[in-house]
Amino acid sequence: MNVASLFCGCGGSDLGILGGFSYLGKEYERLNFEIVYSIDFDPKAVETYNANFLHKAICGDVCEADFSKIEDEIDVLVGGFPCQSFSTVNPTKDTNDARANLYKQIVRFLDEKQPKYFVCENVKGLMILKKGEIINKIKSEFEECGDFGYKVDFKIVKAVEFGIPQKRERVIIVGIRNDIHKKYNFPISVVTENNYTPLSKVIDKLAIDDKRYYFSERAVQGMKNAKNNMKRGLWQDLSQPCLTITSHLAKTSINSRDPVLLVDSNKELYRRFTPREAARIQSFPENFQFPVSEHFAYKQIGNAVPPVLMWHVMKSLQNTIETNNQDDSSAGKFIPETYSRERKMA
Repeated sequence: MNVASLFCGCGGSDLGILGGFSYLGKEYERLNFEIVYSIDFDPKAVETYNANFLHKAICGDVCEADFSKIEDEIDVLVGGFPCQSFSTVNPTKDTNDARANLYKQIVRFLDEKQPKYFVCENVKGLMILKKGEIINKIKSEFEECGDFGYKVDFKIVKAVEFGIPQKRERVIIVGIRNDIHKKYNFPISVVTENNYTPLSKVIDKLAIDDKRYYFSERAVQGMKNAKNNMKRGLWQDLSQPCLTITSHLAKTSINSRDPVLLVDSNKELYRRFTPREAARIQSFPENFQFPVSEHFAYKQIGNAVPPVLMWHVMKSLQNTIETNNQDDSSAGKFIPETYSRERKMA
C-alpha cells in the first residue's frame, strides 16, 4: 500500500508506518506499507529523515506542494499536522491561527488524491479545547472530502499502553473512504497499568560523566526559593513512566513543568535527559541517528510521533485492510505495484 506522509518531521511516524525495527528487545515486524511521498518544512528535520531512510523526504512548504504531480497512486495518507495551536499548556493561544489551519492541507490532499485511507495524529487538546468544537469541525471537513467522502473516527491513545515509558496521550484520527466497506478498530493496549514500562528501562544510569547535562547550583537554589508550585523540580521516578517530553528539551528548566532526573538528593544534583535518553523515551530504536546538533535533535525528538505507537496504529489499519477483502468490490480498481524499496535500518 502506497503511503504519502505530510508533516513527516524527522521520521518517527514514518518509521512506525514501515516497521522492521526493534525496541527494548521486541521486534516490530515490517508492515505492508511503502512511503512514496514525504514532505516537511524543517530542513534540519528533513536532514535527519534522509539520514535514516532510503526514500527521501522533500524539504518544502506543504501549502505550496502540488499534489497532482505525485505520480504514484496513494492508498494511505498520514499527517501529523502541527499541534502547537491545540496544546493545553497555553490556554490563551489562538486556535484559529495559520498553524491551526494546516489541517486544511490534509483536506486539500484528500480532495486531490482521494486515498482509500488516512491517519492523522495530534495532541489531546484537539478534543478538549472549546468543548470539542475544534475536533468536530475538522472531522466534518474530512468526512466531506473527495467524490465519496470518508467515515471518520477518532480516539485518544496512550503511549504507556503500548510499552512506551512515557505518559504521552495523543488523538488519532482515522478515515476510510465511504466506498470501501470496512471499519477501523483502534489498537488495544498491550500492557496494563500495573505493567507499564518504567523509565529505568531506558536510563542506563543516573550519574553520568558529562557535566553539561546537570543543572547548576544556582538553578537549583532558584527552584527552592521560588513560590510553592507543584510544577517545579519534576524529577521522575525511575520505577514509573516519564511525563510527556516536549520539543523544547534543549531549554529544559528545573523551574518549570519539564521532567528532569534527580541524581543525588543529598547533593541536590539534578540533570536533563541526554538526546539518546529522550529518543528512547519516545521509542526510537538505538540505530536511529540524529546527524544534527543537540539543539535540533531535542526539538525533533520532542515533536516526533513515537514509532512504536504509530506501528500499532498502522498494524491495526493493515489488519483492517486485510480483513474481508472480498468486501472491497466497490473500491477502486487500482492494484498497488510491488515496490522493492527498503530502509537503511534493517
